[in-house]
Amino acid sequence: RRYPTVEIRAETFNGSTHVPVPSDSAFLKALLFELRLIDDHIFVEHRDTCTRINHSSVYSVRTEGGDLWPVLAFQKSGLIYACLPLVEETLEPRPPLLTVSGLSQGLALLLGIVDYISPSRKNEAEMSAKIGQLRYLLIQACPLGTPLNTNIRSLNSSFDDIQEMPTDENQPAWRSNTYKGKPQVNVCITEKVKCMQYDKRDVVDVWQVYGAVNCKCDIEGSAPNVTLSLNLPTNGPPLQDIVVHHCVTSVDPAMLMSSSAEPLDDSVYNGPYKFPFIPPSDSFNLCYYTSQVPVPPIWGCYQLIEEGSQLKITVNLKLHESIKNSFEYCEARIPFFNRGPIAQLEYKVSYGQLDLSREKSLLVWVIGQKFPKSLEVSLTGTVSFGTAGKEHPTDYVCTGNTAYVKLYFRIPDFTLTGCYVDQHSIQIFVPGKPKITASRELISSDYYIWNSKAPAPMVYKTLF
Repeated sequence: RRYPTVEIRAETFNGSTHVPVPSDSAFLKALLFELRLIDDHIFVEHRDTCTRINHSSVYSVRTEGGDLWPVLAFQKSGLIYACLPLVEETLEPRPPLLTVSGLSQGLALLLGIVDYISPSRKNEAEMSAKIGQLRYLLIQACPLGTPLNTNIRSLNSSFDDIQEMPTDENQPAWRSNTYKGKPQVNVCITEKVKCMQYDKRDVVDVWQVYGAVNCKCDIEGSAPNVTLSLNLPTNGPPLQDIVVHHCVTSVDPAMLMSSSAEPLDDSVYNGPYKFPFIPPSDSFNLCYYTSQVPVPPIWGCYQLIEEGSQLKITVNLKLHESIKNSFEYCEARIPFFNRGPIAQLEYKVSYGQLDLSREKSLLVWVIGQKFPKSLEVSLTGTVSFGTAGKEHPTDYVCTGNTAYVKLYFRIPDFTLTGCYVDQHSIQIFVPGKPKITASRELISSDYYIWNSKAPAPMVYKTLF
């Protein structure tokens, strides 16, 4: 969908340096080229040089009229979601991403479309029907180029069902209906931790934490005001790369300027992080953030050595003492790629139990809901294989002894940053005493421990 009003505004901001948006087909071709989905076998310096590494989903797309920036694009379940947000300032020099409010609005709209389409991705007919309805939904969600409601699923799919706009002029467009009943607020902080561990002297282990604060506010009134604060413990690492929902009415600029791309210093903003907002009617993510935590929650070491027709494996895991030892689940999965089914398995575990998958190509070490008092667990064993068939997993990266253990866990009522919501600090300017529920959780995401006895793909390598 194109918005001539937005394109006119962009031209006004940039004058002679304005880059016009090309035709849909030309833009698509340029975007596919930039994402390396076409002509990926050809080396193109401006796209493929090692000095240019993308750390975000924001791209500069080269067209005949010049470079279009910032193009927000990402892939999900075989589809590409993309938009070109308006930058309400000059593009030369390029402003920092965190100062471009259109990026967070565009991302929220794309994520709303993902949430609407994704449940149907396995049913081609249903997905085609949903994509066909998107045009009508976008007229409601983003009528003149500014997202008014990013919860696409809450919208009606046909013009016949569209209700009249609220008569209360104070009611914002993102509050699609009004609530009647006892006021209540539910807040959940979800932090996910990514990790790559190598157990090698010359390679630095890396980990990253990113969080989302989800809210559901059932409050009467056309435009209720809510203020919510995120707090950190005394020595907690500060929140960075904060992106807020468009319903937030004001925010401390220092909060938004803290970036993980820059080294931390004593002047960095460390809270409390206050968010005044007028909540949408449905559940929404109030903000997203990252943080540079000093240690990963679980340290691991994996060793796999091939001896003749057998593999000898050793896995050691240690829970850091600062981590809450109370899991909803915790398990380590050990896949074996490019080999046949496991024909023989001898093992010893110090804690938990080891299961073999139905396909006999995956070991699942169920650690359970607690680590022992020592906070350390170990697994040793030997594995031999039968003849490989088509149903067994293959991987172009994990060949030979290059292999990994992947951890899956969830710790309720805990965050790695220590971030929490003080229920007493939530201010709701409506009659009656609202019921407030606050929860938090830490979940693993892409938590890999690579075989230290073989080369592994490096996320970061020290330079000498």
